Order: sequence, then structure tokens, then C-alpha cells
Amino acid sequence: MAYIITTPCIDIKDGACTAACPVDCIYEGGRMYYIHPDECINCGLCLSICPVDAIVYDENATEAQALFIPVNREYFGPAVTGLGSPGSWDLSRSRDIDHPLVAAVPVPAHAAGQLS
Repeated sequence: MAYIITTPCIDIKDGACTAACPVDCIYEGGRMYYIHPDECINCGLCLSICPVDAIVYDENATEAQALFIPVNREYFGPAVTGLGSPGSWDLSRSRDIDHPLVAAVPVPAHAAGQLS
């Protein structure tokens, strides 16, 4: 399986995880990052460095976190970004859109001015 990024990343996007990932399988969406489940090598470096504890191994996910297993997978599919499996992230693969579940989360008042 793979690691997944969950709720605490929404509107935070610290980015430490992207710098730590040796295979660049963490992609940037509009309000959070997403881990490509087919590219993740399960090294755990992203988990160890995430300052907001947004990353979890999918097999260890709580019921609430497990909602993000399909979110991370579907983000790359035709219904959301259509990225497929590009092989690794680079700036050209960042998107301003998010999975519908993430997009539906209300923007906190303190972050409303920070989002474009």
C-alpha cells in the first residue's frame, strides 16, 4: 500500500514532506498535497518530517483518516486532475484544484486571504 495525506494538510501545505520524498511522489494541489499511491515506495520519510501529522500509512489509518485513501488515489484520475502516473512531481504538475472532498472543506477565516 502507501502513505496518504489527510485533513491536517488542508490549508497548511508546509511542504517539508515534498523535500524529504526521495521519489517525488507527493504532488501539490490547491489546498493540500497528495501522495501518488503507485509511486510511493513506503520509505516513511514524509511521515517522519510532517510538522502537522497529516501523513499516515494507509493500513494504520483511523476511520476518519481512511476517507483519504481514495482521495489521494482519485486525485490523479480523470475525474479530478487527469495526471495519471507521471513518474514524479515537478512544478509543471502542480494543480490549483483539489479532490471534491477537500474542496468542500470550509476555508478557515485565518486562511481565507492566503488562498488564491
